[in-house]
Amino acid sequence: MGALACLIAGGQMVRLGAAFTLAWTHSVQKSDWQEDWRATPDGLVVVEMRVEGSGAGMEPPEGAVLEGGRYVARPQAAPLKEVMLRRSGATADWRICIDGRCRAMGDMIPADADPVTLALCPDVPG
Repeated sequence: MGALACLIAGGQMVRLGAAFTLAWTHSVQKSDWQEDWRATPDGLVVVEMRVEGSGAGMEPPEGAVLEGGRYVARPQAAPLKEVMLRRSGATADWRICIDGRCRAMGDMIPADADPVTLALCPDVPG
């Protein structure tokens, strides 16, 4: 079995799979931001990011191209071992999209869990 990504919070772990999209709405700008991630043996890699508009800390990354009303970029960043997701309760929850189906992160793990770690799933002996 290949590398899989997991959400980890409060002693709970949810397997997401090898590819997923992390999405959220900026609290001030109200712009939608989406990142496509892939789990690799070396860590988690952002494959593509898309953002509606810009401003208030939502500037598209360098090299982004406007496609279909969104700035699209394909970053060349090193794999990450983990990503810490914070939840203030003052904004809408993170959304996790798998195979085109999106769910609020609170549908997968407790809504009050904070922080939440996005990381490679630990190997489970088979």
